[in-house]
Amino acid sequence: MPFRRKPDLFCRVIRHGAFGLTLLCGMAAAQVPTLTLESLPRPSTPPPEAGPVVPSQVQRWRDEALAYEYGVGVPRDAVRAAQLYCRAARYGDSVAQYNLGWMLTNSRGIERDDAQAAHLFAAAAEQGMAQAQNMLAAMGTPRGAPPACLRPPETDPPLLAAEAMRLKLQQVRQPPPLRALPPPPNAPEQIVRFVNLVAPEYQLAPQLVLAVMATESNFDPLAVSPKNAQGLMQLIPSTAERFKVRPITDPVQNIRGGMAYLRWLLAYFEGDLSLVLAAYNAGEKAVDRYGGVPPYAETRLYVRRIIAAIGGQRSHPFVASVTPPSQVFALLRDPARMR
Repeated sequence: MPFRRKPDLFCRVIRHGAFGLTLLCGMAAAQVPTLTLESLPRPSTPPPEAGPVVPSQVQRWRDEALAYEYGVGVPRDAVRAAQLYCRAARYGDSVAQYNLGWMLTNSRGIERDDAQAAHLFAAAAEQGMAQAQNMLAAMGTPRGAPPACLRPPETDPPLLAAEAMRLKLQQVRQPPPLRALPPPPNAPEQIVRFVNLVAPEYQLAPQLVLAVMATESNFDPLAVSPKNAQGLMQLIPSTAERFKVRPITDPVQNIRGGMAYLRWLLAYFEGDLSLVLAAYNAGEKAVDRYGGVPPYAETRLYVRRIIAAIGGQRSHPFVASVTPPSQVFALLRDPARMR
């Protein structure tokens, strides 16, 4: 039998992004399967969670994802890591959002998806993560709707407008007034008196205004946030200008400006307090973009805290003539526009 030389083995290293390295080996004289980017798996979105999700659970998902991504204590499994990052990202974990975005841009064991990654980097950047801000600057503004890993979780309360559609109503019925509650225990008496007197001018329940003020500034008229939100109602300069608050540091003008903004948000989001409070914290454009409470840990905690402070009430009467409603509701009421 004639001697047949074995095919020579050759290998080359392919670099994907900053850290991803892939070793591709083949036979010089034989046909062998070659790994391509298109053959990498794309993880499916995890199923809905059963019951409420607390921050400690979100952190456990992120930590477990890190272990699977790098093979620390468990076999390396990129798909499992991506699915766990996705679960944590939906509940506002900025590290999970950034890490999943990095996996998607660098094909770290999963199929590349720059569009989805841009949204993930944006969510983390909006929470102040410098690395995500740098990545977003390089990638540009995200396009299209946010991916499933950033959509409001199923455990969030349904939108009032969505519930109205389920009941075949054309619009949200006016919610009943909030039941009266005592003011926060640390609220200064003079502020409570002023809010009780002025809140009805803005068609607001005093306990809502006081709960927002307690969470925003803890009743400190000199409070200034890292984002330059100022005063008792923590108005940023653009919001103060929008509602003609001058000067922003004047306690009376600051409270009135915060009340005017709450009245506007109530009309814009048709009395849905989850959306109103999320917008007061993160801006109405963020709520519109995500179609619900944005995937920011601070905003989600903020909403939960204030709703708990007002006894779990999730709706508030609104003055529809103040402003047209959000386009989120227009889409909900016209299914043909969602196709």
